[in-house]
Amino acid sequence: MSLSSDGSPASGNAVNAGNDMGAPPVELRLLVHGASGRLGKVIVEIVQSQPDLAVKGATRQDPIDKLIISADVVIDVSAPSATTAVARLCSENQTPLVVGTTGHTQDQIEALRLVSQKCPVLLAPNFSLGVNLLFWMAETAAAKLGKDFDVEIVELHHRLKKDAPSGTAKRLAELIAAARRLTYEKNTRHGREGLVGERPVDEIGVHAVRGGDIIGEHTVLFAGLGERLELTHEASSRETFARGAIQAARWIVGRSPGLYEMRDVLGLREGARS
Repeated sequence: MSLSSDGSPASGNAVNAGNDMGAPPVELRLLVHGASGRLGKVIVEIVQSQPDLAVKGATRQDPIDKLIISADVVIDVSAPSATTAVARLCSENQTPLVVGTTGHTQDQIEALRLVSQKCPVLLAPNFSLGVNLLFWMAETAAAKLGKDFDVEIVELHHRLKKDAPSGTAKRLAELIAAARRLTYEKNTRHGREGLVGERPVDEIGVHAVRGGDIIGEHTVLFAGLGERLELTHEASSRETFARGAIQAARWIVGRSPGLYEMRDVLGLREGARS
């Protein structure tokens, strides 16, 4: 179901009233911020096929401050600078926020942490079930294999992607660094060129490839002496990300203020090292 421009159901019915044809009542009103983007369009299309959901797509030209008032949850898939602005509005209205935008600066991440003190915020560099299991497996492998295995991360995306490395690759590096008691800032190496010398044992290599219409591919390579382990996830459709975003939106409504991740939605909060 779609929402009208003022955020109410387009049919004019009350949100929980259902309709004359016996369809189930609308349970959640979603506002998709960044609806004109590649992922935003897919999210809106899928939500429109689910009768218990109502959706309004918002672009930069829309009065987001007025639309949020009528939303039960906001999904942001826009741009980093736009995320912080919509997050402040969610904070003011205590509206749950699901963020799928990537490329935020550390200051912008801290701003989202502050907002999460007043309303629930779910920050997800990737909504895919498979990718979030990849996070768990990479963290587990890093902890179990130890420093005898060198780690390299390679990510591939379409030519139009603006940020590098991808949010998913960065999150993989952060989890692996934490599992080995390292830090992303100090131990990550983005590409290599020239006479760089021997590879330090605590280095985590991250490499970004851009070309064509690749939706997304991530490989974590653990290279030891005499053996190699590769963990790879390939996305063939943006629908997997869209369905994950909708699952996250359903999950976060009614949660207490706080900063959440997809591992909370999927029951993987226990982590790899417990």
